[in-house]
Amino acid sequence: MAHLALSTARRWARLPLPLRIGLIYLGARVVTTGFLIAAASLSTVFSRFGGDAGLIDFVLGWDAQWYWQVAVHGYPSELPLTDAGEVAENAWAFMPVFAYAAKALGFVLGSWGAGAFVLALVAGYLACLALHRLLRDRIGSGAALWAVVFFAAGPLAAMFQVGYAETLFLLLLFLALDATIRRQYAWLYLLIPVMGFTRPGVLAFALYLGLHGILRWIHRRDDPLALREVVHIVAVGALAVATGFAWQVIAAVVTGDPGAYLATELAWRRHWIVGGVDGFVPFEGWVQASQFWFSLWGLPAAGGPVALVLLVVAAALALLFARPVRALGADLRLWSASYLLYLLAVFFPQSSTFRLLLPLSPAWGAVAVPRSRAWRLGVLVLCLLGQWVWIYHVYALGSTFWQVP
Repeated sequence: MAHLALSTARRWARLPLPLRIGLIYLGARVVTTGFLIAAASLSTVFSRFGGDAGLIDFVLGWDAQWYWQVAVHGYPSELPLTDAGEVAENAWAFMPVFAYAAKALGFVLGSWGAGAFVLALVAGYLACLALHRLLRDRIGSGAALWAVVFFAAGPLAAMFQVGYAETLFLLLLFLALDATIRRQYAWLYLLIPVMGFTRPGVLAFALYLGLHGILRWIHRRDDPLALREVVHIVAVGALAVATGFAWQVIAAVVTGDPGAYLATELAWRRHWIVGGVDGFVPFEGWVQASQFWFSLWGLPAAGGPVALVLLVVAAALALLFARPVRALGADLRLWSASYLLYLLAVFFPQSSTFRLLLPLSPAWGAVAVPRSRAWRLGVLVLCLLGQWVWIYHVYALGSTFWQVP
């Protein structure tokens, strides 16, 4: 038995890395498909998918409907209004790259849904390859492969198989982080605009580039910083900032409303705030949400901001001092800090919070650092358990405000 296990391990190690990652990814997708089939069988008339739900319904469900709307009808030149005269939810909240790329694929495959599914699936596999490349020089190839396992089979793994822009954005993000770390800044002139029009979050990358540049300046004596690299860092940082605000400008020009994009985003927040939303104030969303959730759970609302501060301090301490996190290197820690700060500034935490944490996926490398087999298998079991819980609530049930992916 031991000889057989050793022989199997050797054959596995001899396989080309893309094939090994492909087999891991395929296995993870089979498991996720099983979970989705089970969720479809458990769906009832009380779910938004109905009692006869199928896998195609899940692929096209939730925000995938908005991407389909963009692909078919484009963006409204006049913002829709609610009965109260406030801006209603509309397509301006969704970036165009995924919607139109899926439309182009769908022209070949027969439908937008087929294009969206294949695009998300293939981008997810390529993102696994990019994640391994991003992590291997920091934590070793073996640990990086385990990080890919956790990423491919994680609690939000259904995103690899539905019509969402997440996997395409993650692929672009991992490539952009890798290019920055390897000082191949020229690639960023291509990656940043595409990333910025795929999904919100490029402003966090702009902050990361600024911190990356400061770090390189501080260490310029030990790690020489050429003038051309300074020019590149400043230029791509400016490009990221410009790209981050470009969609707001485009929405304003098309609709004639300078606040069109922010008003659209706040339309979703209005469902959660008693008394409505007056406007966008940075960092206000997390304070409001902490009070909302504490009140919902029957706890004093004043305890919400206190818990929020403790959460922020804990995240900061982990980024600064946790040994497995430190193993990821300064750049990936700076990216994590930048993205968390971005979320604190612009997001109202609700049921989509877990999905919006996906850009922190390089942190799976920290989880994979401990070499204990029991630890790694235990994490994998928790990933699969979390995946089923998430799929069950979002797709099998999907009937209340906290079951939106």
